[in-house]
Amino acid sequence: MDLLVFFLTPVLIYSVNFFIVKNGYFLNFSGENHQKILGTKNTPLSGGIFLILFLSIIFIDKDIITFIFLILIFVLGLFSDLKILSVPSRRLLYQLILIVLFVHFSTLDTISTRIIFIDQALQNYYVSIFFSAFCLIILINGTNFIDGLNGLVLTYYLIVLAILYKLNLLVGINFTDLNFIYFCYFLFVLIVFNFFNKFYLGDSGAYLLGLLIGFILIKIHNFNPNISPFFVALLLWYPCFENLFSILRKFKLGKSPVSPDSKHFHHLLFYFLKKKFKLNDLNCNNYSSLIINFYNLIVLLFGSHNIYNTQLLITLILVNILVYTLVYLKLFKFKYKILISNKK
Repeated sequence: MDLLVFFLTPVLIYSVNFFIVKNGYFLNFSGENHQKILGTKNTPLSGGIFLILFLSIIFIDKDIITFIFLILIFVLGLFSDLKILSVPSRRLLYQLILIVLFVHFSTLDTISTRIIFIDQALQNYYVSIFFSAFCLIILINGTNFIDGLNGLVLTYYLIVLAILYKLNLLVGINFTDLNFIYFCYFLFVLIVFNFFNKFYLGDSGAYLLGLLIGFILIKIHNFNPNISPFFVALLLWYPCFENLFSILRKFKLGKSPVSPDSKHFHHLLFYFLKKKFKLNDLNCNNYSSLIINFYNLIVLLFGSHNIYNTQLLITLILVNILVYTLVYLKLFKFKYKILISNKK
């Protein structure tokens, strides 16, 4: 890696972030309550700004359609961060319109799920478009849901990208080897700043990164149809299942499925570590993120050795869902047992 890039990247991020904080731009009081786990108000939601600036270097002269839609999803998230667009149902509607158009203009259709009745339905162009759009919306919002701990989203997707690079699956995507190395280093620098609570991704960063990763994985599967689509599903199981689980949980509690709350898996794990081991908030935040990503690293590495084995990959996804659900229930019971005891 060019030494100039190596040294300039953290300096530029630090300088821009310092300017943002000094002038009071995008501070996290404009974000949702579920993202303010550390309770600080002087941490800006500037992660999306750094991402869009870097991605403009990669896409602007190579894939202008993708770049335009990356900007649009970033702006949508930015409006959410700034409370210009504060109604969740409206955000979801605008996401749907934007993602359907993106899938249409970028020919980002799903070619196979290896489930016969779904694949038959996907022969219809409009069904294919809405199916791909639905998957991307689940991923984008799932990414936003898990963006409640420092480094959780950034590290998770860095792991996904590293596995794709290891398997040599980035052929056909607008990432040269050099661009990919720069991007991974850029994400690593962002992770370091994020771990030290210097900025948060915010909705703009979560939407942007979710759409980018979804785009890359659909393109990869289209270029490599022999790979099981359940390998792609495994790579994205955590943010997608977090979203689906949250929707079901809120329905059961009689709440709107699009309203934010602080009962996600990572929130409960944070609470457990804080009460059990008496950690301070920042350390508890970072340890929670590392535990979740370490588990996912092991799972994704195992899956990466079996990318053609649909049966095994489905089994692995089901095991993850079972583990998630059982641990979630244990953490939930732990938290509310303490809350009830504190009221007595």
